[in-house]
Amino acid sequence: MAKLYFKYGVMGSSKTAQALITKFNYEERGMRVWLIKPKTDDRDGDNLVKSRIGLSCPAYILPLNENVYDSFLELSDQVDVVIVDECQFLSEDQIDQLAEIVIFHDIPVLCFGLRTDFRTKMFPGSMRLLEIADSITEIKTICSCGKKATVNVRLDQNGIILTEGEQVLIGGNDKYTAMCYQCFTIKKREQREKKM
Repeated sequence: MAKLYFKYGVMGSSKTAQALITKFNYEERGMRVWLIKPKTDDRDGDNLVKSRIGLSCPAYILPLNENVYDSFLELSDQVDVVIVDECQFLSEDQIDQLAEIVIFHDIPVLCFGLRTDFRTKMFPGSMRLLEIADSITEIKTICSCGKKATVNVRLDQNGIILTEGEQVLIGGNDKYTAMCYQCFTIKKREQREKKM
């Protein structure tokens, strides 16, 4: 029985590498993978999924308003598994459409992405996955202090933690770092006190 999977972690936790390794594993067993990347994530070019360790693969680019279930129907006889990178950028409707692929076609759908943004607020796609996914797994990484990192910290060009702004700002190590919630809270307080 196929399932809808949500595999989440903070920035730098190897989510994309895990997605590409999973794709390789399915293909090595002769299965056909439909790799999807939301159009919102244009960091590595229009149609490329690329990990920080250098793994990369072309992907289907999914606009925010496209019905992913309808697009799947055009390919359904060529797809054994669906893998989605950066799934946090999908709409709630698109997550429901991915669930329909699982339910009506018995095709596993594996979604890899962030749970929360730099303000520690949920992304709509991630929230919907937490509500309906059959399997939820955290991909862990560590803070510089050694504790488990849980916060995607957005930094300005001077290394100052930002807590306001648009939810989506595409970037990598140049704009974000992963921290545990304790270090995040302490550093925010230190910044506030320094301003005073």
